[in-house]
Amino acid sequence: MSDALVTLDRVRKVFPGSTKPALEGVSAALRPARITGVVGPDGAGKTTLIRLMAGLLAPTSGTLGVNGRDPVRDAGFLRGFIGYMPQRFGLYEDLSVRENLELHADLRGLAGEERGAAFRRLLEFTGLAPFAARLAGRLSGGMKQKLGLACALLGRPRLLLLDEPSVGVDPVSRRELWSMMGELAARGLTVVWSTSYLDEAERCAEVLLMNDGRLMFSGSPADLTAPMRDRTLQLRRLAGNRRRVLARVLRRPEVMDGVIQGHAVRLVLRPGAARPGLEELDAGGQAELVPVAPRFEDAFIEALGGGPGGESVLAQRLRPVRGDHDTVVEAVALTKRFGGFTAADDVHFAVKRGEIFGLLGPNGAGKSTTFRMMCGLLAPTSGTARVMGIDLKTSPSEARQRLGYMAQTFSLYGNLTVAQNLKFFSGAYGLRGARQRSAMAEMTEVFRLQPFLGTAAGALPLGFKQRLALACAVMHEPALLFLDEPTSGVDPVTRREFWTHINGVVDKGVTVMVTTHFMDEAEYCDRIALVFRGKIIAAGSPDQLKEQTASPENPDPSMEDAFMALVQQHASEFPP
Repeated sequence: MSDALVTLDRVRKVFPGSTKPALEGVSAALRPARITGVVGPDGAGKTTLIRLMAGLLAPTSGTLGVNGRDPVRDAGFLRGFIGYMPQRFGLYEDLSVRENLELHADLRGLAGEERGAAFRRLLEFTGLAPFAARLAGRLSGGMKQKLGLACALLGRPRLLLLDEPSVGVDPVSRRELWSMMGELAARGLTVVWSTSYLDEAERCAEVLLMNDGRLMFSGSPADLTAPMRDRTLQLRRLAGNRRRVLARVLRRPEVMDGVIQGHAVRLVLRPGAARPGLEELDAGGQAELVPVAPRFEDAFIEALGGGPGGESVLAQRLRPVRGDHDTVVEAVALTKRFGGFTAADDVHFAVKRGEIFGLLGPNGAGKSTTFRMMCGLLAPTSGTARVMGIDLKTSPSEARQRLGYMAQTFSLYGNLTVAQNLKFFSGAYGLRGARQRSAMAEMTEVFRLQPFLGTAAGALPLGFKQRLALACAVMHEPALLFLDEPTSGVDPVTRREFWTHINGVVDKGVTVMVTTHFMDEAEYCDRIALVFRGKIIAAGSPDQLKEQTASPENPDPSMEDAFMALVQQHASEFPP
């Protein structure tokens, strides 16, 4: 393509010591002044491709050109042409916002008036001007990403490479980042944005769909989605347990994929398949199947061969949970202060047995603080936290033995092997002898960990880290599971597999508390508490929160629309 800014011709990359290519035969052309998404599951080759474009790696074979030049051989010439923000951006948390900019300006050779003008322009563009003196370590997740973006934009690059910039970022900050990218593309900047969030792919002008190191599709999102038309349906007004309905739907041979959406179930049919009869779905006499618009995610799942199904091997192995307490988790006037800062302020909620209860909120809202108090990992300043009738202030150790906890960044020991992590966590939860060995063997089989038992946990692909972390959290068969952003950055197929397990264990009576920034994931919750600036500003089922924010302009809001609207409504009521 004559007007392409980046060209790839049969690019292959094999890392030393590996026999499997990270990239194999990738050919594509990226046009200027637009946003191109690099989309795919964990291990697809997205980061390798971005690093090749940045000139940090050289292809094993094939050719790659940026503005007609080789990014490795002509690195000096292209240094000011390319801006690069890696997946784990190296901010210095003990330096201020301005000091981080100063450091990166030194690396780029910016000096004099050009340097000062760049700082003023970027601080204003990212909204960080009021926080220029704040330490980077005290910024929210979204603000850290904006600072990383500002550092990448120093010197006015013409090609901006962003490697999963929105992982762990709340919907408010994600929308702000996308608005900024749209403005930059409109000014003529070429943006390459890698992501495993498929709703983001729909916002790109073009996408490169990657899987297992190969390019599966190159073109506009609409071109990939078009063949899915007339194959996407929503099962509404269903009766009974929606999780069981979803499991039944996914057993149907004509159904390729399905997810929960509030009290409805969304399903995707296989090519050429007839619509299933309502009586076969056993969803109640009032149930109806309504056609809905296809999504990029539907086409992505089809490209990977369909969803993982609805059967949980984990749930089949667990015994039903029985107990004396109908209310399993309870927070009463729960408050936590750090010096003069109140992270959680007079929080009240109760969670019933066999319920999925979600805590949602922007970065820094107080979700994780509340979560950690409910796990007994953080002592409240005042108020009461109880699980299964146990007061966490007086008996935290007793409570922790009866719950499972999966931390936001996976509470695994990266330098220990998979087998050593399983042994450590089973021992920490009180398993010994034959029972410990049996639990370890069972989790290895359920989560297909056998090939990785001798692998360091830190070297695992993200999807297998997630499986190992869940295995460590459930191997002692807890009655209560705490999941803190458990699928952040995980691809949709792995996310479906994860929620199949969660739906299955909840059906056995396990209670689940979860925090998430992924709004489609929030649809699986029975009830949600929306946290903003330390307070719960709204609570109810996903459908109830969406109904609260419906308007003539948006009569059928998404969960993300509801999240945004509720946060904006309360922004003035609870000033920072």
